[in-house]
Amino acid sequence: MGAVTEAAETRRRPADRQSAPRILRVTGPLIEMEYTGGIAMYDLVSIGPAGLPGEVVAISGDVVTVQAYEYTGGLAPGQTAMPQGRPLSVRLGPELLGGIFDGLLRPLSGAGDWLLPGAQRAAAEERRWSFSPLVAQGEQVAEGQALGEIQDAGPVPVKVLVPPGCGGAVEEIAVAGDHARDAVVAVVGGTEVTVGALWPVRLPRPVRERVDSHEALNTGQRVIDLLFPVARGSTVAVPGGFGTGKTVLLQQIAKWCDAEVIVYVGCGERGNEMADVITELAELQDPRTGGRLADRTVTIANTSNMPMMAREASVYTGVTVAEYFRDMGLDVVVIADSTSRWAEALREFASRTGALPAEEGYPAGLASAIAAFYERAAAVTTLGGVRGSVTVIGAVSPPGGDMTEPVTAHTERFVRCLWTLDRDLAYARHYPAVSWAGSFSRDVPVLAAGHRAAGDPAWNRRRDRVGAVLAEADRLADLVDLIGIAALPARERISVLAGRLIREGVLQQSALSERDAYCGAEKTAALADAVLAAADRCRELVDSGVPAASVEEVDFGPLLRAREDTGPHDTAGVAARRDTMLAGLGAVRP
Repeated sequence: MGAVTEAAETRRRPADRQSAPRILRVTGPLIEMEYTGGIAMYDLVSIGPAGLPGEVVAISGDVVTVQAYEYTGGLAPGQTAMPQGRPLSVRLGPELLGGIFDGLLRPLSGAGDWLLPGAQRAAAEERRWSFSPLVAQGEQVAEGQALGEIQDAGPVPVKVLVPPGCGGAVEEIAVAGDHARDAVVAVVGGTEVTVGALWPVRLPRPVRERVDSHEALNTGQRVIDLLFPVARGSTVAVPGGFGTGKTVLLQQIAKWCDAEVIVYVGCGERGNEMADVITELAELQDPRTGGRLADRTVTIANTSNMPMMAREASVYTGVTVAEYFRDMGLDVVVIADSTSRWAEALREFASRTGALPAEEGYPAGLASAIAAFYERAAAVTTLGGVRGSVTVIGAVSPPGGDMTEPVTAHTERFVRCLWTLDRDLAYARHYPAVSWAGSFSRDVPVLAAGHRAAGDPAWNRRRDRVGAVLAEADRLADLVDLIGIAALPARERISVLAGRLIREGVLQQSALSERDAYCGAEKTAALADAVLAAADRCRELVDSGVPAASVEEVDFGPLLRAREDTGPHDTAGVAARRDTMLAGLGAVRP
C-alpha cells in the first residue's frame, strides 16, 4: 500500500563516509563500531567497503553492536560503517506476488548461482504497473482507504492505500496508466504516496481493531479440518522430528488452503527442500483461479547455507509482507519452515555477544521473541474498515524429536493450535502423521459456533465422536498387544475395529493422489459420518448376538476406498458407498 517515500523516512544521514564511525571488532555476524551520535536502536547500517547490511542491536557507552546480514569475511577493524538513519525496512509493492526473495526481501531472480557478499541489492524495479485510480482529486480520504488499484499484479487485486497516519483531501491523483514502482501516484494531505512503500519489519502495521474470527481456515487436510481446525487469524505450531513429514504437510497447506495469499518463509531449511517447494508451486494449478499457484505466493528463501542472521530477519519480513496484503482486506497465511532454525540464529548471535545463556544455550529472551512473532497473527478490521487476517503456521524441528526442548515448549505456550507429528505414525506410513493424542486446537469453541451459524450444527458432535473413538482404540491398543484381540469382549473388539476404520478411511490422506491430496469440508464430514454409521451398525450386530469375529471378517474395502474413489467434493459418492456398506452389514447373521 502507499506510504511515504524513502527520502522522507530518512531521519538522519552522515554527509559522507569520512564522518562514518569506524569498525572496532568483527566476529562472525557480530560487528562492534564506534558510537559517534546520530544512531538509534534497530537502525540500518551499511558496513565496510561492500556496504553489507546490518542492524543495530545494542548501544553501550561508546560502542555500538551490529548484527550483519551478510558474510563478513574480509571486514577488518578500522573500516567504516555508514548509518542509514532508518530502521531495517522492506519495500512492499505489487512485484511481491509470484516473486522469490531472500530474508531481507531482495529479489533472487537473476541473482546467479552464488550470492556474493554485498552484491545483492534491492534494486529498483524496472517494470511499470497499470494503475487505476479509485478516488477523484479533492475527495476526502482517511488512512487505510484505497486510492487506486494495480491491474496487472496477478490474480489477487493489489491496492494502493492511504498510508497510516495520513488523511485529508486528495490534492493530486495520477491518471490511469502505467507507473514505475517508485512513482508518486497521489498526494494526500501534503504526503506523497507511491506505488510501492517502505515499512520497518519489526513494527506491526496498525489496524483499527483485532476481532474474533468464527470462520475456519480450510486446509483440505481431513485430520486438521475435522479434529484440529484453525481459525482465520490464529496461530499454529507443527512440531515433529526428522522424517515425520513436516515439509510435505506445510506444502500441502500452502497448495490447498483457502487463503488468498500465501507467504512461504524458508527459514534455514535445506536448499533442496526449498527448491522443491518453488518448483512445485510453479507447476501446480491454482484451484481458485486456474492459473499458477505461485502467482499468489510470496516465497522468502533463506536456506541453511545462506547468511545465518538473515534467518532472524526473515520471519519478520514474512509477517510484514502478510500484513501488507491483509490491509487490503485479504486473508493471508504465513508458513515459517522452521522457527527452530530461526531460534538457532538467536542462540548463535547471543553466544557471540557474551549474553548469559538460558536453557540449552538459548538467550533468556527466547520466549518473548517467540511470543512477539506469533502475536502478529490476527483477524482484524483494517484502518480502511474492511476485514482481513494473517494466520501464522510455524514448523518446529526439535532435535531428536524431543518435544520438551525450549523452542517447542515455549511455542506451545503461545499458539492456538498444535499439530504434533508422531514418529510412530510416520514410520507406519500413516500420513499426515498428525497425532490425535498429542495435538490440540483452542479454536474449537468459536469455530463450533461458526459451523452452527453456517448450517452444520452437528460439526462439534461429529468431531467429539471421532475423537472418542480414537481415544478408546488407543486405550485398548496396549491391551491387544499384550493378550491379543481375541481375548477382548465383543464391544471392545468393535471399538478397535472402529478406530482402524477412522484411521484408514478418514484420517489417512495421500499428498500424491490426484483425488485425495485435497478434500473439501463437506466430503470430510461425509466420510466421518459414513465410518461412524458403519461402526454403530457393527455395535448393533454384536449386541444382537453376532460374533465379533464375523463382523471383523466383513469386507470394509469399499468404505475405506471411498476417500480415493470419489472426488474432493463428491458427497453423493461417499453416501452411496456408505449405503452399500450398511446393506452388506445388514446381511450378517448370528
